[in-house]
Amino acid sequence: MKIKKAKRDVVVVGGGPAGLAAAVSAKKEGAPQVLLIERGRVLGGILNQCIHDGFGLHRFKQALSGPEYAQRFIDDLESLSIDVMLNTMVLSLDGERRLLVSSKDGLMEIEAGAVVLAMGCRERTAGALMLPGSRPTGVYTAGVAQTLINLQNIMVGQEAVILGSGDIGLIMARRLTLEGAKVKGVYEILPYASGLPRNIKQCLEDYQIPLHLATTVVELHGSSRLTGVTVSRVDEARRPVPGTEEFIPCDTLLLSVGLIPENELSREAGVQIDPTTGGAVVDDTLMTTVPGIFSCGNVLQVHDVVDDVSEEAESAGAHAARYAMGRMSPADTYVQLRAGKGIRYLLPQKVSGQMDFVLSARVTEPMENKALVLRDQNGKGILRKKKIRLHPAVMVRVKVDRDRLKGANRIEMGVE
Repeated sequence: MKIKKAKRDVVVVGGGPAGLAAAVSAKKEGAPQVLLIERGRVLGGILNQCIHDGFGLHRFKQALSGPEYAQRFIDDLESLSIDVMLNTMVLSLDGERRLLVSSKDGLMEIEAGAVVLAMGCRERTAGALMLPGSRPTGVYTAGVAQTLINLQNIMVGQEAVILGSGDIGLIMARRLTLEGAKVKGVYEILPYASGLPRNIKQCLEDYQIPLHLATTVVELHGSSRLTGVTVSRVDEARRPVPGTEEFIPCDTLLLSVGLIPENELSREAGVQIDPTTGGAVVDDTLMTTVPGIFSCGNVLQVHDVVDDVSEEAESAGAHAARYAMGRMSPADTYVQLRAGKGIRYLLPQKVSGQMDFVLSARVTEPMENKALVLRDQNGKGILRKKKIRLHPAVMVRVKVDRDRLKGANRIEMGVE
């Protein structure tokens, strides 16, 4: 089979909110030939099934639905005449930025000046949880249930239990209630909710849906269709506490137990993966450990607000364009960033010290009246950012001026 060959300045993989913003940004930065590749039949990614509002509050100062938010970027994309390949799968990517793609026109090898990875993430499934019991129908991930109800007009059940308090699960608790189903409760194994506080208020409290913390599902019941689940309290080590089991009759179980960045292509290209974020190790330009390959959006780190995804992707797209046009090269030395007390991870993991950058972080547990402090290798304070309340569900984003990094070769952020 003959494989067609092509060259592009910047290739963006993924047509969701990150990919759209990165492609538009790369084109505006001056890259002549920008190509956006999307495996679905339409652009927008996960936003297409998010018919609730709340998107764009920071960026557009409006409460938009997911499709409305995506359309803002699709309009920009079309006005800039950016090439788009839909229904196209990237089969492979190597360290020389060569992509093998499959589309309706057959196989094509594309040589890119720079690549932006924006593939998003996938949900953790029932198989990954290894839930004890039978394997009946009626068990869905929250995102699949959202697709069925919002896009295909298929109701998934009438009596539901939700395992995990991630944002999609909280939003689906409200959606099921609005569609006439009874949500028996949301069960979270952690001692605190893992979704945004605003979603706890708007999706659970406003609809009188109970949230049970430090509780998990320990058994499924039913042969052909789910008939109920057994839940149990858990101890500090997240082990079920004997004697606390309770049977909850239901015909539907939704799983909202975490997201996994889709980094198979990244690994194939030789990109180093951070075990904590599940995404690539990047510098302040969002370039990975492979020169010319950039990463952004949920494939880099799981975000809680789409406005932050767009901002991050715009930075990646702009730097990718500069790299492709020979206006950027990797720094000779880097300042290493390290997570300190109370911090789960920092991103980027290293910075050149040559530009201002946005530092993303998540704390390990809910905290009150704490401050975020940046210190250099000698313990000298670089930046102090006060926060009244910190929560693992809310990503911390701190703008850091490059002038504050002078003389530092390592920076640590901690909670004090």
